[in-house]
Amino acid sequence: MAVVLITGGARSGKSRRAEARVRGFPGRPVYIATAEALDAEMAERIAHHRARRGGDWIERETPLDLVAVLDATDGGGARLVDCLTLWLSNLLHAGREWSNEAALLAAALRRQKSPVILVTNEVGLGIVPDNALARSFRDAAGLLNQAIAEVADEVEFVVSGLPMKVK
Repeated sequence: MAVVLITGGARSGKSRRAEARVRGFPGRPVYIATAEALDAEMAERIAHHRARRGGDWIERETPLDLVAVLDATDGGGARLVDCLTLWLSNLLHAGREWSNEAALLAAALRRQKSPVILVTNEVGLGIVPDNALARSFRDAAGLLNQAIAEVADEVEFVVSGLPMKVK
């Protein structure tokens, strides 16, 4: 079993790298999407990702209950979770305690039998946000990424489409 965290900035090539890593494992790949098509622009992004991946993926959508979907899909092909940053945003909007959910996710990752590749955004490399909500989100994302990186077997940082091994 392998847990791999792939991080990087927006449009860095994280998802493409994650898709390639998942395809490197045997079995039919499982795509676990945390995004919701709440507007036309997000629907277009989702359609673009689907078209790029092709139709051989099993797709599961879960804006909130990520641990349940990981447990339900364990024992099959490798899973790609795209992405933790949107999952965190969904948790915050739903009023759920993200730190508890992060701890449950870390525990779930430790018990998985099938590989899990997780995509997340690195949001702490820019300027300090100018408002409390944005700073709170940035801080939560950084702490979530640290918690998952701790349990991950591998961590990659993608820059301009190029992966760098961190762990």
